[in-house]
Amino acid sequence: METLSTAEIVEQIAELRRAHRALDEEIQRVPANMDDELQMKRLKKRKLHIKDCITRLEMQLVPDEPA
Repeated sequence: METLSTAEIVEQIAELRRAHRALDEEIQRVPANMDDELQMKRLKKRKLHIKDCITRLEMQLVPDEPA
C-alpha cells in the first residue's frame, strides 16, 4: 500500500471535493423524470463513493491517539 504525504492527501481531497461539487451540479441539472432515473441513481452512487473516499483520506490526516 502506497503511503501518501500530507500534501498529496490534501490535494487528493481537494480534487475529490471538486468532483463531488461537479456531480452535485450535474444531479441538479438532470430533470426528475422516469427516463433519467437510472442515470440519477448512478450519479448519486458515484457521488456517495467520492464522499466516502474524502472521508477515508481525511481520516489519514488525523493523527493516531495513544491508547
